[in-house]
Amino acid sequence: MNLNKLVKLSGDASFRNFYRGKNSIFVYCIKNKKNNLLDYDAINKILIKKKVIAPSLISQHYKENYLEIEDFGDLTVFKKLKKKSTNKINCYKKILDLLLKIQKIKIKNQKTFLKTNFKVPNYTSKMLLNESNLFIDWYLQKYFKGKKKKFLEKELKKIFKKLLINISYNKKVFVHRDFHVSNIMITKKGLGLVDSQDAVYGNIAYDLASLIDDVRLKTNIRTKNFIFQEFLKKNKNLDHKKFKNDFDILSVLRNFKIIGIFTRLSVRDNKNKYLKLIPYAWKLIELRTSKNPIFKDLNCLLVKNFDKKKEN
Repeated sequence: MNLNKLVKLSGDASFRNFYRGKNSIFVYCIKNKKNNLLDYDAINKILIKKKVIAPSLISQHYKENYLEIEDFGDLTVFKKLKKKSTNKINCYKKILDLLLKIQKIKIKNQKTFLKTNFKVPNYTSKMLLNESNLFIDWYLQKYFKGKKKKFLEKELKKIFKKLLINISYNKKVFVHRDFHVSNIMITKKGLGLVDSQDAVYGNIAYDLASLIDDVRLKTNIRTKNFIFQEFLKKNKNLDHKKFKNDFDILSVLRNFKIIGIFTRLSVRDNKNKYLKLIPYAWKLIELRTSKNPIFKDLNCLLVKNFDKKKEN
């Protein structure tokens, strides 16, 4: 493959690069290529088996560090929602139908194109904690030093652990793990899902939190509440109080993770375009913590130590 002859597309926050050929997309990756190429295709195969639209594999060139996959075009739901003429209510209803469809998936094992066995991992509390700690490892490291940093690190780790202990729902469903409107494509067949390589079996509230409290797309509280209530209507067996508890905790921890990841992208990889999204991530954290007593200790810590950092 001669990359110079292909059109390079705008990338995402992963180690992958995307190129458009005549009728397909080439996904090129050297670093962490098992996850970004091999696992990615295995997850797509699981989705396709369950009638979820995902990019099918055209050819694999794993030794040469790339895959050729189906081209869904450039129209994301994000782009559609940015248009004033879009019926946002109908759009979000279709997105929720897609979410419900993936949450019903039960397949855990899939043969890869290398004939190895891929198993969809469980989203354990340890994984969630490690992800939340990215905030400590990168954002805290950037803005605090010495005793203050050590104190905040100790307190935040204690608070994160406490929040995870208070998660109510143990039953696991299929979780895309990055379910937001930039990863949902509008295709001729319907809504398609991309960037699925990190899928796991985890909490039923996680993908909904990704969708509603999406740091890339600002939505008002009325829209957020509508999506949340529509989800509950479609899941009548859920205990509303317990589900809201899990939603709030996972949204907050996810946005701490995002702040950490975006800081890491800037510091480590010199990708600075994501820094502009950090102030809104802080606002989403404030939104979910402001009226819930479970976040009392966290709110106290944030007010005393982070208010001047939130605009960075």
